[in-house]
Amino acid sequence: MPAPNEPLEMREFDEPNLREGAALLHTTFSEVCGTDVHLHRGKLAGVPYPIIPGHVSVGILEKIRGRIKDVDGNIFQEGDQAAFLDVHGTCGSCRTCLVDKATTRCPERRVYGITFSAQDPDAPLGGWSEAIHLKAGTKLLRLPDGLDPETYIAGGCGLNTALHAVDRAEIRLGDSVVVLGVGPVGQSIIAFAGLSGAGQVLAVGDPENRRDFAKRMGASETCGLEIPPEDRAAWVRERTGGRGADVVIEAAGDPRAVSQALDMARDNGRVVISGQYTDNGDVIINPHEQINRKHLQVRGCWGSDFSHFHRAIGVMAGHHGRLPWREMAEKKFPLAQTPDALAAITRGEIVKAVICPNQ
Repeated sequence: MPAPNEPLEMREFDEPNLREGAALLHTTFSEVCGTDVHLHRGKLAGVPYPIIPGHVSVGILEKIRGRIKDVDGNIFQEGDQAAFLDVHGTCGSCRTCLVDKATTRCPERRVYGITFSAQDPDAPLGGWSEAIHLKAGTKLLRLPDGLDPETYIAGGCGLNTALHAVDRAEIRLGDSVVVLGVGPVGQSIIAFAGLSGAGQVLAVGDPENRRDFAKRMGASETCGLEIPPEDRAAWVRERTGGRGADVVIEAAGDPRAVSQALDMARDNGRVVISGQYTDNGDVIINPHEQINRKHLQVRGCWGSDFSHFHRAIGVMAGHHGRLPWREMAEKKFPLAQTPDALAAITRGEIVKAVICPNQ
């Protein structure tokens, strides 16, 4: 991706020089998601174009230098299948990491496929490539037995964000939960909310086929966007005894959904904002009516860390037999057709596209 709004290009790179603790991953699958659309539109700050996108990938460890262990102390071997946390470089020593306990906001945080330049001598550092240079310190993870790479990549980055959002929501047994947005993140939030013990999960969003899929992921009922916002809030109240939802999680990406979330929550309810990954503009809210008078708890949710990555994959491994995560990866593309994959996601034709760089 040479620059915002420019056509994607195929380029050749030399194989990187692996230092101690680094590895070369032969890429099996890499995802295309909404973040890549934002990258191509130039909507993220600080992106060092040109870049090789693809921040969530899975593959086979082709070369390893030195000893690389998983979190349980088991040593990775060449030929092992592995996924990796896309975040690299969180320092673990700054105030944000040590005092504020907010590692996703560490100023040293870097992300594969987003904040590493293709001009970096360590490239390729993104998944839309036949191989990925996993720098020393990258957190690798084995897929649990029974979880195949195709199912994992179908959940992709949305798994981590969704689990973080559900953590922030502190869902309790029997809670009523509303999820705004039925894209990949919203679908996984619906699944995790149900697994967390929610008494009902209501999903709001478009198009209709995604709402139908949301029911398969665990939504009790769904509501489309053809209904005016005030009627959507009334729809939630009708299904929650007139009170509003205990928890509302925004995963839509439209700023108007934030105001909508505040209206749907009950007094002293909890609202989590997880879909505002890029600056899509302002929205008018009434702090008295929508927050203070309702005594609301409002929480942001930015990125994810290794704990979300590790736990999300574990949950997926235990429940993918009955929850259709795998079906979210609607279409696979060889590397040469990556522009077509990005275009399909940009137009909203499919939920998730998967790049197969070595097919």
